[in-house]
Amino acid sequence: MLALLAQASDSSQQSPFGAFGLLVPAALFFVIFYFIVMRPQAKTQNQHKAFLERLGKGDEVVTAGGVVGKVDKVAGDLVFVEVANNVKLRVLKAQIQGAYKAAEEKPAAAEEPAKK
Repeated sequence: MLALLAQASDSSQQSPFGAFGLLVPAALFFVIFYFIVMRPQAKTQNQHKAFLERLGKGDEVVTAGGVVGKVDKVAGDLVFVEVANNVKLRVLKAQIQGAYKAAEEKPAAAEEPAKK
C-alpha cells in the first residue's frame, strides 16, 4: 500500500515544459532531418529537372544503363542518343542520369619511367 502511495506522489511531478515536453525534441528532430536529408535531395532533384529541360543536340550524356553518347534529337519524352557513327538509340528522357564528364587521363610519361 505504501508503494502505491509513493508512485502516486511521483506521478504528480511534471516536467517544466508541461504537456509540450516531448513535442520540443520531436520538432527539433524534424528540423534537423529536414536540413540534412530533405532539403539537399530536393535541390538535387531540381538541378536534374533543369538539366533535362535544357537538354539539346550535341550534349554528351550518360543513361541509367551506363550508355554514353551525344544527344542527336529531343522529341518530347524521347531522346535520340548517338553512341557511334550512324548508331542512334531511343532513350526515355527520365533515364538520362546526367552530363558525361570524361575522366582526365594522365600522360603515360608522367606516371612512372619504364623499368628495364
